[in-house]
Amino acid sequence: MSPQHDFETDTDTLTADPELDEPRLFEVVLLNDDYTTMEFVIDVLMRFFRKNHTEAENIMWQVHERGSGVCGIYPYEIAESKVNQVIEHARSHNFPLLCVLRPH
Repeated sequence: MSPQHDFETDTDTLTADPELDEPRLFEVVLLNDDYTTMEFVIDVLMRFFRKNHTEAENIMWQVHERGSGVCGIYPYEIAESKVNQVIEHARSHNFPLLCVLRPH
């Protein structure tokens, strides 16, 4: 017994879904404060954003001198997760470090 089909294999074709839009991207940004140490910011950048020491140090200086620094650009769910991880980690070490996301 052959399976039942709703199409003729010689005349109908299966098509894939139409093109999907790229997900909207968000910047994850660290904000400067007067209490979080530079060393802790460098550690956060290396730990959560996989920056090498030089990259982390450069971003840390941007945060320190300009008031904020971009850690990375991600789809919303990943960006939100990183923000939450950084804030939780900072609070567990008694630092008020703020991390936010903004549209890219």
